[in-house]
Amino acid sequence: MNDIGDERRSVSPADESAANNNVEAELPAEARIAALEAELAEHKDRLLRALAETEHTRRRAQREREDAAKYAISGFAKDLLSAADNLRRALDSVPEAMARDERTRNLLAGVAATERELLAAFERHGIRRIDPSGEPFDHNFHQAIYEAERTEEPPGTIIEVLQPGYLIHDRLLRPAMVGVAKKAANSAEPAAPQ
Repeated sequence: MNDIGDERRSVSPADESAANNNVEAELPAEARIAALEAELAEHKDRLLRALAETEHTRRRAQREREDAAKYAISGFAKDLLSAADNLRRALDSVPEAMARDERTRNLLAGVAATERELLAAFERHGIRRIDPSGEPFDHNFHQAIYEAERTEEPPGTIIEVLQPGYLIHDRLLRPAMVGVAKKAANSAEPAAPQ
């Protein structure tokens, strides 16, 4: 019993391909050509798909490399935003008119120079400040902290910037914290007569 199973297993791949060639040889020439053309078309399709997938992978990897280079400093930049805010608060806390002695004026000039240098470094690396005073509110770039009734401003207009926002290239790094005008309650439409 084992001898028969061993004989079946001992058929080599070369013998199998020879047997397949004999079967193919028995087919008419036109059928063989059609089968070979179909096989060629299948292989060509596979090759084109593999090339397209390779090109797609290459482009995606290049785009990810470019994004990584552009936005790699995002975390570091976010950490520096509070320093920029603190420099601005220091300058706003003492108006120049109140700086009476030379030492205080020099200190304010030094803080202003430091703020300018920091903002210039931000600009060199694609980070820019958003200061939207008077602009229409845009939830993509602004975060409304409060609404106030204002008759002199159209509803939805930014009336105060509490904290400026920042963009890094085309992405939002931090939204601007703003106050927004809303329609005054006394300017509501009168009720319809009954």
